[in-house]
Amino acid sequence: MKNIYHQLLNAKNTGKKQFAVLIDPDKLKVSHIDQLIQLSMEGGVDYFLIGGSLIINNMLDDVLSKIRAGCDIPMVLFPGNSFQLSYKADAILFLSLISGRNPELLIGKHVVAAPFLKLSPLEIISCGYMLVDGGKMTTVQYMSNTTPMPRDKPDIAMSTALAGELLGLKLIYLDAGSGASLTVPDQMIEMVSNMIQIPLIVGGGISTPEEVAMKYKAGADLVVVGNAIEKDINMIKEMSLVSRI
Repeated sequence: MKNIYHQLLNAKNTGKKQFAVLIDPDKLKVSHIDQLIQLSMEGGVDYFLIGGSLIINNMLDDVLSKIRAGCDIPMVLFPGNSFQLSYKADAILFLSLISGRNPELLIGKHVVAAPFLKLSPLEIISCGYMLVDGGKMTTVQYMSNTTPMPRDKPDIAMSTALAGELLGLKLIYLDAGSGASLTVPDQMIEMVSNMIQIPLIVGGGISTPEEVAMKYKAGADLVVVGNAIEKDINMIKEMSLVSRI
């Protein structure tokens, strides 16, 4: 089994930037999977994050199986709820929504999933998930019933991320939400990155290679893009190659 957290930690410690493609099984067309795999391999994509705020079909296992048959890029579950679980992935981000005050998403759903995960072959990576105001209501904001962190309060984000690290979480994920109008502010990324020692993931609303580069420069260790690639799958290669510069 791949030790994905070790890879993330080693990349951070050596200054190597990484790139992940977020795949929503509800939105990925089966006919696009082969092209997605090919472009990801050519661009050097480091990980596939698999999940969404809603998964309303039974495509999760099929998507995981098809990707695994085509490449060995690590597949990490990014679940929107406790039903989005599969043994066919390599790892799971065990998300705690530390930016909100909804107890179900801080610990409640985790209790339901824990017995399944204990018996699973998945590498379990605890992750402090922080939803940041992306300029409009996103699906994750609505479904989580939480208020995103204010864009102009980077000190709150910094303190929240530090609390997550001190509680033992292994990753911090700053997310403006899928389809956000605005990305996570660079100043917020910089302040969080300078405060914590664990890897920092940034995603939400990123739509150009230039924005990917800006998030790396601000301090992101891993950048995640989903919505922009859903609109133009050919963006994968160009965005991923930014991490190699």
